[in-house]
Amino acid sequence: MPRVLIAGCGYVGQATADLFYAGGWIVEGWVNSRKSAARLSTKPYPVFAVNIADPTEVSARVVAVDRFDAVIHCVSSRGGDASVYREIYLDGARNLLDRFTGARMLFTSSTSVYAQRDRSWVTEESETKPERETGRILLETESLILARGGVVARLAGIYGPGRSALLSKFLTGLAIIDPQNDRFVNQVHRDDIAAALFLLLNRQSVGGEIYNVVDNQPILQSECYRWLAKKLSRPIPPIGRSTSISKRGASNKRVSNAKLRRLGWTPQYATFAQAMEKSILPSFGACPS
Repeated sequence: MPRVLIAGCGYVGQATADLFYAGGWIVEGWVNSRKSAARLSTKPYPVFAVNIADPTEVSARVVAVDRFDAVIHCVSSRGGDASVYREIYLDGARNLLDRFTGARMLFTSSTSVYAQRDRSWVTEESETKPERETGRILLETESLILARGGVVARLAGIYGPGRSALLSKFLTGLAIIDPQNDRFVNQVHRDDIAAALFLLLNRQSVGGEIYNVVDNQPILQSECYRWLAKKLSRPIPPIGRSTSISKRGASNKRVSNAKLRRLGWTPQYATFAQAMEKSILPSFGACPS
């Protein structure tokens, strides 16, 4: 049976590891702390505490591993700054590539590398000139992965059970509708990410390619809030000037998933409304009043 390493067994990584295990792969997960590893000790596959930014820790674990056919680099930045990005993404990728030379490598990057502000549609061939250093580090990591024949999956804003930035702002009263800065939101459900990664690594000829992983319908942030207000029978958020700074930058674009869909990927949660109704609202305990 094929073996896969999930380097970063967090919110997305766990769902991905579970899917690969169910699909008949031998799975191993890595997390950054022993506490996290202990929390995942009930999983049917082993999870170890390994800091991928530390070549010594990676090498120590490699000694105990026969081989991996595939490695998924899907660690989280944990809200860190550029120095953290450089350590866990770029240095981490280099350590994994150097020590698992025979494995197929897949790196989960971000659609934040697209900096377009004109609401245009962007594809994998569109210009990437992120304003923030963190985005530039992601691109540097992508180049390293692609040069070694790996695959890059650019993830849109991640949401799923217990996780939705827009819903959290709405429920806590922090949401504001800013007509002067209304922007398209590109999102993807956690389980659809896992399905995309599973598809990409189960194909034979995808080396050196980039794929956008995003649902079928970008939606304006104001439309998200208005939909939530109607669905939950709550007031529409106030109109005003938003002062919040998006972690994903100030871009305003619509990200296309056409390339990934051509491979046969069909998101289970194709739109914001479908994801909210079927998965996210119930997990927040948010029901129509």
